[in-house]
Amino acid sequence: MLVLAIDAAREPAISILFRGNNFVRLLGGLWVTIRISMISAVLSIPLGILFGIFMMRKNPAAKAVSRVYLDFIRIMPQLVLLFIVYFGTTRAFGINLSGELSAIIVFVLWGTAEMGDLVRGALSSIPKHQYESAAALGMTPMEINIYVIIPQTLRRLIPLAINLITRMIKTTSLIVLIGVVEVLKTGQQIIDANRFAFPTAALPIYGVIFFLYFFTCWPISLLAKYLEKRWKN
Repeated sequence: MLVLAIDAAREPAISILFRGNNFVRLLGGLWVTIRISMISAVLSIPLGILFGIFMMRKNPAAKAVSRVYLDFIRIMPQLVLLFIVYFGTTRAFGINLSGELSAIIVFVLWGTAEMGDLVRGALSSIPKHQYESAAALGMTPMEINIYVIIPQTLRRLIPLAINLITRMIKTTSLIVLIGVVEVLKTGQQIIDANRFAFPTAALPIYGVIFFLYFFTCWPISLLAKYLEKRWKN
């Protein structure tokens, strides 16, 4: 055992990635991260669109409800929401939620609020004369929305929605604290399992995790910038 530890100590720390299936395990953890983010985004984007439309209502009760929800989600840290959903529901109601399901619930609540505010901002940015000009041409309210308002809103909204997805992917690093075995947790397990053979393994493992996050979010960010630049012209 001592001989193996000495031989391993002579190897560079980066070689830990190529021992057994360590790198494959990191990719598997990355897939958990991406899966939770994509499910949350797919659910929160349509819900956020509906919430944004609801926020535009002139009803005082609707404005009050939407403002309370938006402020609550924005003020409360995502980590606290994760603890409330994962630990709180179990203690208070006896509901056993998995870590992944708890994460999806929290990210959907958060994403719906953020997306709703983006939709509200996009709709509010449409000049009033656009509605008036379309009505003067004899267009019905439905035609105004379909042919005038929605295309302009989508141009403003899609790059912002894509950026929201990258924020979700990065924020999933918090779910390690409720026991979800995603890429960060997998990296910690690899470091702990090899702490004697590779005492300096933390740097290469966390470095690889950094690049996995980077190469996951970077193309999405470039797409958002490309669409934003193209649609501004």
